[in-house]
Amino acid sequence: MPAYATVQSAGMDLRANIDEPIVLKPLERRLIPTGLHIALPAGYEAQVRPRSGLALKKGITVLNSPGTVDADYRGEVGVLLINLSQEDFVVNDGERIAQMVIARHEQAEFIEVEVLDETERGEGGYGHTGVK
Repeated sequence: MPAYATVQSAGMDLRANIDEPIVLKPLERRLIPTGLHIALPAGYEAQVRPRSGLALKKGITVLNSPGTVDADYRGEVGVLLINLSQEDFVVNDGERIAQMVIARHEQAEFIEVEVLDETERGEGGYGHTGVK
């Protein structure tokens, strides 16, 4: 079962649920089973995120971070891990491989318009505010 590591943790640890170890070679990605099936209330999602310790110490991260589990999904929660290091990484059964955050969300209703309202930022995108 997923579990929060501390009283104030936002994310709960997800563990590998595998019959035998899985070796992730450098730059290899694999969907790792967790054995977990969840039913979320409408208006909520589960976000699957990397564990900071695995990312820092081993170069292991969640490829589609954050991965979203929708409220109407009933299949097994899998974690898409990728090895960004230069060494093999072994995933063992029961190992903490990711964290999951439950979050409320909204669904937007789009309205087609001819022109958007003006703002100070305008169309300024990546890096438009500079480095200072």
